[in-house]
Amino acid sequence: MNSAPKASRRIFVLDAGVFIQSHRHHYAFDIVPGFWNTLLIYHNAGTLVSIDRIKKEVLSGGKDDALEDWVKNTSPKTLWDTTKEPRVASIYGDMMDWVQSSTHYTSVAKRIFATNADGWVAAYAKVHGLTLVTHEQLNVEKKKEVPLPNVCKQFDVKWMNTFDMLRNLNVRFS
Repeated sequence: MNSAPKASRRIFVLDAGVFIQSHRHHYAFDIVPGFWNTLLIYHNAGTLVSIDRIKKEVLSGGKDDALEDWVKNTSPKTLWDTTKEPRVASIYGDMMDWVQSSTHYTSVAKRIFATNADGWVAAYAKVHGLTLVTHEQLNVEKKKEVPLPNVCKQFDVKWMNTFDMLRNLNVRFS
């Protein structure tokens, strides 16, 4: 990994899948600890953040695993920014209205979307002008779930996947 980030303003907000999928697949703590250190380095440089509701979602699995330990004992409290802002709540409401009024998605998909953190992280990204980092992909045909990039597209929120974020930051693991 590069030793020091150059960016000093917030650019990225991370979705729960970045943490969960990275832990389970590409960047397991015992195989690529540098990934997790990179998140901390770039957070401390002010480049990336996540939100309180993502933290809650990550911890809701109750797995008592390395990810839960990292969230509870290693990640700084400042990594998990608050969504208790009127502007975020307002945009979240707009996003929920759009999803709930859509005839495209199933009622189960709408209910699931309403209970997870996706709308909140998208609203936070919109309000703060950040790029949302997610493993989900745009899929306008999908009806049984509401892909986060579909919401991002509708509300003009930039998004990318974890690999593109790492490339954007010029991160290299060796």
